[in-house]
This record gives sequence, C-alpha cells and structure tokens, in this order.
Amino acid sequence: MTTAMYDEWRTTAAEPRFSEWLRLSSEPDWTEVVTHPFASAIVRGDADMYRYLVQDFQFVDAFTALLGAAVAAANSFGSRVAVGRFLGMTVADTEAGYFARALAALGGEPDPVPPEPVTEEFRSLMDEVRRGQEYPLIVAVLCVAEWSYLGWASRVREPLPDDFVYREWIDLHSGPEFEGWVGFLRRELDRLGPGLDEAGQGRVLDVFRRATRLERRFFDMAAA
Repeated sequence: MTTAMYDEWRTTAAEPRFSEWLRLSSEPDWTEVVTHPFASAIVRGDADMYRYLVQDFQFVDAFTALLGAAVAAANSFGSRVAVGRFLGMTVADTEAGYFARALAALGGEPDPVPPEPVTEEFRSLMDEVRRGQEYPLIVAVLCVAEWSYLGWASRVREPLPDDFVYREWIDLHSGPEFEGWVGFLRRELDRLGPGLDEAGQGRVLDVFRRATRLERRFFDMAAA
C-alpha cells in the first residue's frame, strides 16, 4: 500500500481513518507485535522481565523528550494540554515509579547495562523526529509505541499475574485512561494526515513503519 493509494483506500474502507491506514500499511509487523510470544509471556507471568525492562528503561529519557517536543510542536492548545497532562501524570510519576520498584524487585539496576542495538536504533528514531519538530511525525512515533502496546495488553483476560512486575506493566498499557490516550493520538493522526500532501503522508507512513518494525525487533530481542 502506497501513499498514492490513500485517497482511493479511504473511499472504500470500513474504517476510513488515516491512523487505520497507517496500521494496515505496517503489516505484518503490526500483528507480529501485538501477538508476539514475548507479550504472551508477560500475560502469563513468565517472561524475562529484567532483560526487557532494563532495556525499556533506556527509552524513558528520549520518550519524555519526545513528549516535550510534541507539546512544543502541536498546532492547538488542546493538543498541548493533552500531551502535557499525560507527560506529567503518567510518565514522570507512574511509569518512573514502576521502573524503580520493578528493577529493584528483579535485583538489578539499569545504569550499568549497555543498550542493545535495537534500543539504540529506537532512541535514534525518537531523537530524529524530536529534532525535526514535525508534529505529525512525532505523533506517529508516539502512536506506534502506545497503540501497539494497547494492542497486546487489551488481549489480556483475568486473572492477571500475581507478581506486580507483570500485573502493573499490563495495567499501565490498558484500561480506560490509557485507551483514551491512544484514542487521542489516533485522532491527532486522523486530523492531520488527510491534510498533508503526498510527500508529507509518505514521511508519516515511513516513520510509522520504522517504529512498528523496531517494536517487533525489540520484542524479538527480549525473547531471544
């Protein structure tokens, strides 16, 4: 599926949303993320969470900076408020606290562990779109990171694992509040994408695909 096909696609699609077109254009990587064996292991409570979280923790600074860039680059006050609220209430508070408790419970500290190649590549992508200050590209990376995690976490059925390391990680990426955040990111892409020219849509699609591919490779690394 190419950007030249977007207008034609949306005239026949059951859900003619720009964000849905991006997701479908990122197959099969998208489905491989949300159905990944490592995600299933998290749900069962038997994944190697230390190796995974110690690498994921290394995204926190770049992801926080990316959210800050979204606040600066957004083209509406309401968008700035929504991103700023998530940054302050979730990333700076809830997620930071989770990483500290989870890594302590798993018996390790994140700082001495070098980043895996895929970790470095994902941080580089976040830094690239942050420096570029193109709001649609920033939202594309944020949307992949959050929507793909909602994808696997929303497949979970009770009971959740007893161990808080698994249970809280699932809770952080599911439920009404997180669904609302992902919904906001999708609506931003739906609002912005159709108004871009073909080259602009192509840049968003490229970034969305790259981020999706990196999410799959990150789970591959964790499962290896």
